[in-house]
Amino acid sequence: MNEENRKLIWKTIQETGDKLQSKLKPSSFHPKGRNAYAHIAICIKQHFGASYKDIKDDEINLVKAYINFLLINPD
Repeated sequence: MNEENRKLIWKTIQETGDKLQSKLKPSSFHPKGRNAYAHIAICIKQHFGASYKDIKDDEINLVKAYINFLLINPD
């Protein structure tokens, strides 16, 4: 993914993470609270099989749609 698209996706992850933080269920693995930004990044990696930085530019809309899906379906 080119630098411009990476920045756009990271900004989307940050904005969505801010909204998602209070929606994530508590976990015994994270006694100080879950990190919504890491949650989104991990979900992207699992769903697309690559870090958001390594996804092809032509899939940017799919990544943005998936991030929106995660906001609606946090867990």
